Amino acid sequence: MTATIRFFARFRELLGTDIQAPVEAGATLTGLVRRIAKQNSEGYEAIFDESGNFREFVIIMKNGKRIERGAAGITLVSDNDEIAVFPPVAGG
Repeated sequence: MTATIRFFARFRELLGTDIQAPVEAGATLTGLVRRIAKQNSEGYEAIFDESGNFREFVIIMKNGKRIERGAAGITLVSDNDEIAVFPPVAGG
């Protein structure tokens, strides 16, 4: 099984985008993103806090639906899922 992880803005600069990642049965959204983000310590620290949880401002989506930070640790990832990780968005 594989999932696509897309990082945006600053996260993309640090970690890349359209990453095809293998997914094991029972993998959670937090676990999958954490595994990919660990490839770059600056990217990991930008997304995760000292406890290994998503930082408060990080926006996470699975297949176009926003996932709350608290639910990311129990949200399972399936084959062909698309995960998007955004930094805070500002604009006007």
